[in-house]
Amino acid sequence: MNQKHSVTVPSLGIKFSTGSLAQLANGAVVVTVGETNVMVTAAVAATMKPGQDFFPLTVDYREKYAAAGRFPGGYFKREGRPSEKEILTSRLCDRPCRPLFPEGFLNEVQIIGQLLSADQKNEADIPMVNGASAALAISDIPWNGPIGAVRVAQIDGQFVANPTIEQMFQSSLDLIYVGNEKDMLMIEGSADQLTEERFIEALEFAHQAIQPIIAAIRELVALAGKPKATFALVGATPEARAIIERVVPAERVSAAIFGKEKQARSNAVKLLKEEAKTALLAELGEGKFTDVDLNVVFEDLQYKAYRKTVLERGVRADGRDAKTIRPLSAEVGVLPRVHGSAVFQRGDTQSLVITTLGPTKECQDMDGLTGGATSKSFILHYNFPPFSVGETGRFGSPGRREIGHGALAERSLVPVLPPEDAFPYTIRLVSEIMASNGSTSMASICGGCLALMDAGVPIIAPVAGISCGLMTENAADGSISKWVTITDILGEEDHFGDMDFKLAGTTKGITGFQLDLKIHGLPFEIAKTAIFQARDARIEILKKMLAAIPAPRKDLSTYAPRIQTIQIDPEKIGLLIGPGGKTIRRITEVTGAQIDIAEDDSGKVFIYSNNADSMSRAVQEIDALCGGGAQIEVGKTYNGRVTSTKEFGAFVECLPGKEGLVHISELADFRVRRTEDVVKVGDSIWVKCVGVDERSGKVRLSRKIAMKEREQAEQQAAPAAAPAPAAPATSEAPAAPAQS
Repeated sequence: MNQKHSVTVPSLGIKFSTGSLAQLANGAVVVTVGETNVMVTAAVAATMKPGQDFFPLTVDYREKYAAAGRFPGGYFKREGRPSEKEILTSRLCDRPCRPLFPEGFLNEVQIIGQLLSADQKNEADIPMVNGASAALAISDIPWNGPIGAVRVAQIDGQFVANPTIEQMFQSSLDLIYVGNEKDMLMIEGSADQLTEERFIEALEFAHQAIQPIIAAIRELVALAGKPKATFALVGATPEARAIIERVVPAERVSAAIFGKEKQARSNAVKLLKEEAKTALLAELGEGKFTDVDLNVVFEDLQYKAYRKTVLERGVRADGRDAKTIRPLSAEVGVLPRVHGSAVFQRGDTQSLVITTLGPTKECQDMDGLTGGATSKSFILHYNFPPFSVGETGRFGSPGRREIGHGALAERSLVPVLPPEDAFPYTIRLVSEIMASNGSTSMASICGGCLALMDAGVPIIAPVAGISCGLMTENAADGSISKWVTITDILGEEDHFGDMDFKLAGTTKGITGFQLDLKIHGLPFEIAKTAIFQARDARIEILKKMLAAIPAPRKDLSTYAPRIQTIQIDPEKIGLLIGPGGKTIRRITEVTGAQIDIAEDDSGKVFIYSNNADSMSRAVQEIDALCGGGAQIEVGKTYNGRVTSTKEFGAFVECLPGKEGLVHISELADFRVRRTEDVVKVGDSIWVKCVGVDERSGKVRLSRKIAMKEREQAEQQAAPAAAPAPAAPATSEAPAAPAQS
């Protein structure tokens, strides 16, 4: 695509171009990697809405089927609601861009990324972030960029920058790194129990890898950049600020938030806010100030109060020091009928997690246009109802936050799951957040690990997660002059602090991570401190978790499906499936078992059932069909299907393609006038083979004998009846003895 201006990053195979497409947007850039093209635009609203006191930044990434030469599925041949991947890519781009807008700039900004071409080799998420950086940088929108993004893999012990989709299947690390020339801004990903030392090496490698990207964007700005526009910044009026700070001095704000429970802190601040509003009304009068004045000043007062106690006194709002974790509790097996369950609580934050096991066919199909995995057999869903924060609100389908938190918890647990060939189940975890006051995604990881162990999933090692925060103080030149990293942050410490660094892992190493900042960059010195501080906290949490359940249960729940794997000749897979799936569907209906065939055409067949008879019959059916042609044998009992009825009896299929006749006299232990009075076509009945004609091969079956033998077996298996209590003496004659 020829555009007026273009720059390249030869070392990474990236091209940025602009000038011909979407010329009415404030900034528009096409990023090309291989034959994958992503166009990203940035636009800003000329005015703000009245009374607005927040920054409405919207980031949307969309994949169009035309980019991969495909039609959308379904009746409507048009793309609909965003997929989970599109939402996660949008969040990935939003988080590093947001903190770089000027404080007080509240005009709406919209960043839109569209996949124009997909080569099935190169992912589009990294081009989306780099495209947003370039579009904002060349636009007239005020923004403190540019930034660069890169994905780092570890293949055979070596770091690889921007690997292909195929290379990622061989990698033990998936690190997405975003930063500027000096510091990191955002990281996200998962690893196969990577040590903290090696993780830091990966971050340093990634930081060097983004420098050519940032240099290229600066070159594009020199070619096509617009002068930055001036926008009115929102803030409190000097008069309103002076009154509020006099009526509610810093000491009163600190007293309101210190040493109290979450709800008490919230109520105390609310009272101070009402007091300040009363003073504004009295001194300025109605209409001379707005809620924006009140909200901006109180945000600033709490921002200073939360960090002052930490930086000056080493004590946090709830009385803890920087490294102390809130009280922990863990309990497993809390629900009776589910396959596995656990409740994990850390302070006010509480998560109830439920495990469900199912056959492999229950895996989730992935319809990504850029390539990669087509399905996944481990799913974690995270739900955040409004009551978890003591509020009312929308309750229904998951929002972007819920999808993002669920994805973080999911990828943190994947590295410790057993291989599918050793544990061929689809696993679903549902994390229901019961109460929230900081790091519910990390509670979901801890609770999810416990629920897996309670369900008997043989995980490689237990996983725990914790979040580290940051409180900083800046020097006159804007650099960080004083800082403290804090373990296990509260919701308020997340909101008023500078960092939310989530790290999950085992005692051996890191499995999942995510860093979000509110400052313009995180120095490596601070990041290293947080990484090792999180490791210490993680080990402490794991001790508490293992006290609740030291190892995965040896047996699955009685309500979970059992599985048996059998191997058939791969050439007989078609025979087992049958025309249009007729044969495998018939076996499923007759036996009641669930049957899945491995997708790799290896000939592995997975049979799922909670019933031993059902499992045995399914194995028997498959073996008879695919194991060399078993025959109906005299003296054996079969659970067969009635294929036809005649005046003289019923024909019953005992094995696939093998049937015999139950004469009308052998249908029941009473006189049968019509065959249909006892059995009908399609019925599943027990029959015993009582003879096979040597010359014709005709099979004679008996339902009457089979039913009698099963009844006798059940009576023998039943426990002996307890002796009846002695009857009271009466004048009546004693009853006759019971017949045996």
